[in-house]
Amino acid sequence: MTSSNSTPPVAQKVPHERVHHGHTFVDDYEWLRDKESPEVVAYLEAENAWTDAQTAHLAPLRESIFEEIKSRTQETDMSVPARMGNWWYYARTVEGKQYGIQCRAPITDADDWTPPEVTPGVDLPGEQVLLDGNVEAEGHEFFSIGAFSISQDGTLLAYSTDVVGDERYTLRFKNLETGELLPDEITGTAPGATWALDHSHVFYQTVDESWRPDTVWRHKLGTPRDEDVKVFHEPDERYWVSIGSTRSEKYLMIWVGSKITTEGWILESDDPTGEFRVLLPRREGVEYGAEHAVIGGRDRLLIMHNDVDPDTGEKAENFVLAEAPVDDPSSLRTLIGHRHDVRLEDVEAFEGHLVLGYRREALTRIAVWPLTDDGYGELTELEFDEELFAVGPGGNPEWKQPVLRLGFTSFITPTRVYEYVVATGELLLRKSQPVLGDFDPARYEQRREWATAEDGTRIPLSIVQRKDLADGPAPTLLYGYGSYEASIDPGFSVARLSLLDRGMVFVVAHVRGGGEMGRHWYENGKTLTKKNTFTDFVACARHLVDEGVTGPDRLVADGGSAGGLLMGAVANIAPELFAGILANVPFVDPLTSILDPSLPLTVIEWDEWGNPLDDPEVYEYMRSYSPYENVGAHDYPAILAITSINDTRVLYVEPAKWVAKLRATKTGDSQLLLKTEMSAGHGGVSGRYEKWREVAFEFAWVLETSGAYRAETAPRPAGS
Repeated sequence: MTSSNSTPPVAQKVPHERVHHGHTFVDDYEWLRDKESPEVVAYLEAENAWTDAQTAHLAPLRESIFEEIKSRTQETDMSVPARMGNWWYYARTVEGKQYGIQCRAPITDADDWTPPEVTPGVDLPGEQVLLDGNVEAEGHEFFSIGAFSISQDGTLLAYSTDVVGDERYTLRFKNLETGELLPDEITGTAPGATWALDHSHVFYQTVDESWRPDTVWRHKLGTPRDEDVKVFHEPDERYWVSIGSTRSEKYLMIWVGSKITTEGWILESDDPTGEFRVLLPRREGVEYGAEHAVIGGRDRLLIMHNDVDPDTGEKAENFVLAEAPVDDPSSLRTLIGHRHDVRLEDVEAFEGHLVLGYRREALTRIAVWPLTDDGYGELTELEFDEELFAVGPGGNPEWKQPVLRLGFTSFITPTRVYEYVVATGELLLRKSQPVLGDFDPARYEQRREWATAEDGTRIPLSIVQRKDLADGPAPTLLYGYGSYEASIDPGFSVARLSLLDRGMVFVVAHVRGGGEMGRHWYENGKTLTKKNTFTDFVACARHLVDEGVTGPDRLVADGGSAGGLLMGAVANIAPELFAGILANVPFVDPLTSILDPSLPLTVIEWDEWGNPLDDPEVYEYMRSYSPYENVGAHDYPAILAITSINDTRVLYVEPAKWVAKLRATKTGDSQLLLKTEMSAGHGGVSGRYEKWREVAFEFAWVLETSGAYRAETAPRPAGS
């Protein structure tokens, strides 16, 4: 490695051959994989120093953005209390403190369903602090909570923490009546913990060497860990394992799932030492979920699946909803049939009603379905008056609650917490996210536009900007993801105001590979159709340029993780369209990773990307789009890649290799920067103030790169 104050680091080339299916790829930077190597650490630190030097002139802008986020945020705040048992549960934040504080206060009586009036910074009568993240985080550079689970009688807390960023947690138990921390301690767990009804047994998961949750264990309080019982193990590396309970708490549920196949196992929660039994045996390509409901006085399972719809004889790509007896899950009766324009996503059951979540026209929808003595009442969809929005249930732990708690937001509407009164249809506003200062949503506008892809498919774009923005090309940030059927729904961001108020347009490209338009949207952006994700994004960028929204000298692309793969691909496909590319924890060396079954998450990813290890066609297809392998002699846009050394999902080595190869191969004098967090994981830094500073760092770079901000600075050296 060579570097100086006037030239960027140059990684040495150490040829390493990767041979598959008769093809040899020479990888000059694979040596960067050894993060224990002093040479590797020195290289990453040199890149950090170069990035610091090249962005030092942006320090005042970063500080301004940080202060804007801070000044608009009500730092001392609290969530709307949610009732569970005899308590109201809520979280507090306190000015100057990095992490939330989990609290509870007693209900006044059994009919008390109106959350108490809360004043940030003022304790509720009888308030108990259950877990203070600031205390738990003392002495650690990184901190994250995994499990936070209260026993059904409200006397015990199971919680887990990660102080490294590698997503392996230590599980502990607390007596909430005495405040005593119990001696039981279980290290190396996956996030999550589930109590049985007897309050003495708790179920948790562990991961294999590839960080795949593969085993469910049963622990009895007061016994040593080596007496814990392995209740379920999944040997097939394509499947992840999870455990939870139904809202009724009558049943424990183990779920086993790959990207395309699901299997559920069930056990009565009052019999925690019993044997789990399978609901519907797994069949390749069939996914389902199940929820316990009581219909007409009988225990039933509500099963949402994508198997064949019996009414049409066709595979229910967008899922159907059926019911079945608990003791005979295969006796399915369809309640809601398949629709090509509606993607069923979720069903939640309560004592007196069901809640359906689904997606239509690229937007989330929610409907309430009352239960009657005879079965089902009239289904009611909740309506909202914004063109773009996101809505969904949240904070509804109780089986017998007469109200439905839900959240609503849009690009211009701060998050609102509503309660829907099932009996009357009233929609009661419980809280609107406070935005301090002179924020006025009327200053901004959001809209939907459509780009046309290479194959004629119409791609939705969500656009938000200031209303008074002058016509003509404006600095624009174009965000995309496009993998795993994940949908990028409208949502408010306090931090984003710092971009919008400086004249930037923010756009989301809802490219194929995501789930915004239904299951077919996902199916046409994965495995051997993955390139649609990339060409869709390019089509969206060209649409924005052609419509005069922005210009190539003012357009910055943004994506993280699998969206970082998207960033790397479009950098190779259409570098001329972008002034800059921001890539967070980017998956830019996918073929190397997916070829190695020993790496975290590889085998389970084969359903998403294909198996290049065994299939030459998949190998060649992935090789044709892999950002790292297709780096060429292009005049690339400015690139900022951000990663974390302890990331177990997308290893830091991918962006490190990518930037090294870009720097050695590109033409022109575009700026290439690599920033590695040396004590964090896939989610980046922890602590809200540190996250705000990270956002400020990224936004300052975006503002300058897009031309929305000009700083007085000395010329940078060529080839940076």
